[in-house]
Amino acid sequence: MTKKDSILLAALQLLAERGVHNTPMSAVAKVAGTGMGTIYNYFPTKEVLINDIYVYIKQQELSMFAPFKKDMAVKIQFEQYFKSIIDFFRKNPPYFMFMEQLQASPIITNDSKNSGLTAVKSVYDLIEKGKLDGIIKDIDTAELIQFVGGAVFSFLRNNSTKVTITENLTNNHIKMAWDAIKA
Repeated sequence: MTKKDSILLAALQLLAERGVHNTPMSAVAKVAGTGMGTIYNYFPTKEVLINDIYVYIKQQELSMFAPFKKDMAVKIQFEQYFKSIIDFFRKNPPYFMFMEQLQASPIITNDSKNSGLTAVKSVYDLIEKGKLDGIIKDIDTAELIQFVGGAVFSFLRNNSTKVTITENLTNNHIKMAWDAIKA
């Protein structure tokens, strides 16, 4: 692991646990086992570090999504997406805690948000295909993605303390989200 990665992961953990205002760069340096000068060589400001973490998490999301398949049923792919994103954040609680705190924050720059859009490109394509086929409501795709993302985050937030989540519970939420967006 590189020094930059150590700093990024230490900051991610601290930001997830403590929040932005309770995570000084000195605490990041201590946990990363490095000096303040080294941190500022990689990340000139705390905001740059936070944006790099945001993009890092979005890149991790991208790696776990299956590519959109035009020949596969939209509903099945939607269900797979919903389950995949829940599994991703359940396996990576600091990612969820960070994103829940900061995804809508003005700290996250438009460049970072645009970079992060690549993570949901396959979901965007899926919803567009569903709309063209008359399977999904003809509502702005960004609004539909925001709605589905909100459903995922609500599910995760309300079930974060559970050690296990039953398949029935997950399937019920998938069905409710699907029923809300289907035409």
